[in-house]
Amino acid sequence: MLNLAAVTNVLSVKQIKSIVGAQDTPQIALWSGAVSSGKTIASLLAFLCALATAPTTGLVVVVGRTLQTIERNLIDPLQSPELFGGLAQQVIHTTGSTTATILGRTVHLVGASDTRAEGRIRGSTVALAYVDEATLVPYSFWMMLLSRLRVAGARLLATTNPDGPGHWLRREFILRAGDVGMRHWHFTLDDNPSLEADYVERLKTQYTGLWHRRFIEGAWVLAEGAVYDAWNPAKHVVKTLPRITQWIATAVDYGTTNPFHAGILGLGADGYLYLTHEWRYDSKTSRRQLTDVEYSARMRAWLASAPVPGTDMVGLAPRYTVVDPSAASFRLQLHEDGIRSVLGDNEVLPGIRTVASLLATYRLFIHESCTGLIEEFPGYSWDPTRAERGEDAPIKVADHGLDMLRYAVHTTRQTWHARLAPARLDLAA
Repeated sequence: MLNLAAVTNVLSVKQIKSIVGAQDTPQIALWSGAVSSGKTIASLLAFLCALATAPTTGLVVVVGRTLQTIERNLIDPLQSPELFGGLAQQVIHTTGSTTATILGRTVHLVGASDTRAEGRIRGSTVALAYVDEATLVPYSFWMMLLSRLRVAGARLLATTNPDGPGHWLRREFILRAGDVGMRHWHFTLDDNPSLEADYVERLKTQYTGLWHRRFIEGAWVLAEGAVYDAWNPAKHVVKTLPRITQWIATAVDYGTTNPFHAGILGLGADGYLYLTHEWRYDSKTSRRQLTDVEYSARMRAWLASAPVPGTDMVGLAPRYTVVDPSAASFRLQLHEDGIRSVLGDNEVLPGIRTVASLLATYRLFIHESCTGLIEEFPGYSWDPTRAERGEDAPIKVADHGLDMLRYAVHTTRQTWHARLAPARLDLAA
């Protein structure tokens, strides 16, 4: 076994027990619980220990939602000397490559974002597997991966944040741990001794409602009630806008029979995000559907006439035009009209989590003129029927402005994240 003291300066008792215990696990070792609770570092140390003694027959695979998340969540930490000391030099990987060399062993990096990923391991023999964020991996892929552990001593190590109580990972594996050869360790923020108190407090502030119970408390709970339970129109809706230092995006949720809803996102001089303008067209109330040509012309006219806050000028040209991924024909029309657009990031739950965090920390505000968007917030709720089936999804009713907001904020997060001001904790009081 590797010398744990040589690769990290601080480990909690629970982390050490999980690392040691994972080496004696019959087949599946799972770390679950709160964000930043130390489960990933513990599981990676356990993975390195397991890799050093893994059967030489069979593949070693590391699985994540995408290759990019594997690189960000796993490879980058493993290559950090601050975390893993001299062992970091034995983790060799070229960005974008589907393999890495770790402790001299070839490791295959497998993205498993949908059921098609099952074919990437079909027919393989796996000696050791590591799965990042197991609740996000398709059930069929997980079961196929287990069936590939065909050599003596083959094991699977995995981490996850909690999901709904009906999720297959909890229902079929955690609750039946003894029957399926699993050992499970549950972590909370208090199990990570390396966290500073102010960082813990900041995390607790950033997550609200469902996300707080799952990612801070580490509970497997249903998605129920309001999606944006931190929404407070008395605080989030503003009458006066600050000077906007960067017009980040025009975002569009496209509709023909459903409403077409566009909005403009800007970063204020105060360091906070503002949804400053909106344009909405509802064919049902207007009694006429518009073509892509007409939508493009009207949207461009709206941008050209949009007032610049605090000035007598009109006309806005945000850096990005973010469009609903399903609106392929509209994107083509924009291109023909000289507007380059980008696909909106349509990972619904991560997008909702980004917006919810900004609302909870009072770093996203809506101008009072955006009445269509403001009216949608109170009724945006989790679907209880799907929650009972272990699925997290909002009810798809009156959500076009909220989808637009999610596209605007989540798709452009790398643009504004580093420039965002601290949380407005005074407003949270």
